[in-house]
Amino acid sequence: MSYEVTLFVNPTAGRGRGAHAAQPAASALREAGFSVRTLVGTDAPDALARLTAAVREGAGAVVAVGGDGMVSLALQALAGTRVPLGVVAVGTGNDFARATGLPVRDPARAGRAAAEALKEGRTREIDLGRVGGSWYGTVLCSGFDSKVNDRGNRMRLPAGRFKYDLAMIAELAAFRPFPYRITLDDGPVIETEATLVAVGNGSSYGGGMRICPGAVPDDGLFDVTVVGDCSRATLLKVFPQVYRGRHVSHPKVAVHRARKVTLEAPGLTAYADGEPLGPLPVTAECVPGAIRLLT
Repeated sequence: MSYEVTLFVNPTAGRGRGAHAAQPAASALREAGFSVRTLVGTDAPDALARLTAAVREGAGAVVAVGGDGMVSLALQALAGTRVPLGVVAVGTGNDFARATGLPVRDPARAGRAAAEALKEGRTREIDLGRVGGSWYGTVLCSGFDSKVNDRGNRMRLPAGRFKYDLAMIAELAAFRPFPYRITLDDGPVIETEATLVAVGNGSSYGGGMRICPGAVPDDGLFDVTVVGDCSRATLLKVFPQVYRGRHVSHPKVAVHRARKVTLEAPGLTAYADGEPLGPLPVTAECVPGAIRLLT
């Protein structure tokens, strides 16, 4: 093959799995006849700037090696272009790979799949969510879950996921529903008290929590999950069901479908693909076929 594949690597993903995962992915691509260039940034802004430059200079394809954060960076550079994206999912969450049926924590298999898809010219057009100039592939969340993220991000200790468990306990102690104004497409404003609202292009976030279990990433629509004004006891009962997507049958949970969603609520931050977008209000639009995925 005549063009170059950019291997976009987060060496710290999955507690160091990213650095090791790049090797079998690169080997699979080279064995398939591709020239491979490895790209590693000093931090997220530097990595994005380097990838954007590589795409501008004519990268034939990009294979992101890491977790959902690395995929999110790749989406910012590739959305709206014809450059295809492959994913070697070796992070903590890997929700983008789950939503699109790609291998998870199997870098050799993922590398081979990307190489075979490139050789055969096999891609799948995937929708993305767009908020202003930012793109996301899985779920935009706000409410109780974003409050937990806010608190966890402020905590210096303990390290890792345990601090988010502690943050959840702290937020439960202070829990109250939030006054939302929700607009779906061009419909009337829905004023409601809600625990959280999630706008899903993909089905899961947080490493397999199926908050929007019916979401399909290539149907041109979001699934919007609204968890209503739960008590603390109800939330504790409903929340574990999220891992199997069974929460949507609870009477306090409603699911809507829309191409455009505006969320307004005081004091809340929106997160998408696990990254902070900024305070509400936000408007998310589903952009059909915004990315070409190697599958």
